[in-house]
Amino acid sequence: MHRESASVVIVGSGMGGGSLAWGLAQRGIDVLVVERGGFLPREPQNWSPEAVFVQRRYKPSDMWLDDDEREFAPGVHYVVGGNTKVYGSSLPRLRVADFEQTQYPSGTSSAWPFAYADLEPYYQAIEELFNVHGTTGEDPSEPWRSAPYPYPALEHEPYVAETMRRLRAQGLHPSSTAMGIDLRPGGSCIRCSTCDGFPCRLGAKSDAETCALEPARATGHVRILTEAKVERIVADRSVVTAIEGTLHGEPFSIDAGAFVISAGAANSAALLLKSANDHHPAGLGNSTGLVGRNYMVHSNTHIAAVDPRRTNDVVFQKTMAINDFYRDLGDGIPGGTIQLIGKVQGSMMKTHATKVPLTVLNQMAKRSLECLVMSEDLPSPHNRVTVDSRGRIHVSWRRTNYDRHELLLARAKKILRSAGYVGIFEQRFDIALNSHMCGTAVAGLDPTTSVLDPWCRSHEIANLFVVDSSFFPSSGAQNPALTIGAQALRVAAEVDWAAAA
Repeated sequence: MHRESASVVIVGSGMGGGSLAWGLAQRGIDVLVVERGGFLPREPQNWSPEAVFVQRRYKPSDMWLDDDEREFAPGVHYVVGGNTKVYGSSLPRLRVADFEQTQYPSGTSSAWPFAYADLEPYYQAIEELFNVHGTTGEDPSEPWRSAPYPYPALEHEPYVAETMRRLRAQGLHPSSTAMGIDLRPGGSCIRCSTCDGFPCRLGAKSDAETCALEPARATGHVRILTEAKVERIVADRSVVTAIEGTLHGEPFSIDAGAFVISAGAANSAALLLKSANDHHPAGLGNSTGLVGRNYMVHSNTHIAAVDPRRTNDVVFQKTMAINDFYRDLGDGIPGGTIQLIGKVQGSMMKTHATKVPLTVLNQMAKRSLECLVMSEDLPSPHNRVTVDSRGRIHVSWRRTNYDRHELLLARAKKILRSAGYVGIFEQRFDIALNSHMCGTAVAGLDPTTSVLDPWCRSHEIANLFVVDSSFFPSSGAQNPALTIGAQALRVAAEVDWAAAA
């Protein structure tokens, strides 16, 4: 059996695990990161829509099951850097009110066990680490900041700038998107058309491997074990003693003082549940039955808005967002965000519009503007992750707060039509398009109503932490990556790791 040991073991190398490893390295702590996948290669296929979206070259073969036992391919990536290797690099902060309880007509968005002010210094630190470009003063929903963005916002290409002018004529306040790419002086980004949803062949995307793990490993305090799938967390009544799994098909065991699970909201919950034993018959840290529950994904719809009179010649499209309706959709109740996504090509549209000829889709793509309409998904005990006797992941999920999403979607279509887009086509996300999963091991002050404390430590097992989007008590309506990274830096800096071990 392969054996390793470290002061702190982190399972997973995505935004949470990678950022935490960097933070611990700054304190000189011995860290071993365990990643079930390998390094994603830099190769020509990185920039191929057919390879990435049609052939699913970088997706795992995993299949999860829904309530009706139907299989679906989840939106996860098992590589060093996790989902950040292919994410769209949009790195906004949650808003101040997102940390507070919000009442919707159909449910409640829970308060967090800490305030925006507690996380703000770490937002600033993670923006520095991930080279975030942005600006202030444009977005009516933006939170306060203790310092400017590290780098100026991306320049809007003429087509997008003209669209923004048309939106401002409607009284709206389109703003620059906070983006994590290397457009610093002398940086490696070339503003290509294959960023959002693609791996970066140049390493110019601000992913967890490039921005956090590589500099963490350079300190000499962080090691990484790849192709190592953790199958079980070994624990007695009060502490974790080891993790076990397979390395290249052979068994391994790793001892440590503290253990951090950062495998993503679904896989982290599944691992805790699979690690049940006589002391913890319902799963680790799960005496309340809350592990796996309150699974949230944003209510998302992709829109392709077509103006046949204008050719969209934009290369890097993802530079604008509309947050006028974030806290108030006109009735005093939050709506959500509307944000541009990377330029969609005909072959990418084909994965959804399967019956439309590619030649038609190519012509449509030349005249379309694509955006994402995003609303908050509310915590619900019904929505949950479980595992069966074979270790397969099951996801029970019903849409929540969807009345608000319908209203925001209608508003988005109205303003786009007023901006000259006569044809609007939509793709509503289903259970397989599970972007921004969170909430399966919520943090809170009360051990009877939460799984983790405000620093992501298990209420029940002193040396067990879950540092990824699992801890989110609510989802807000902004991309979660920056908040995951900020909390990881907070956990790294504020926890007494010597005592935790």
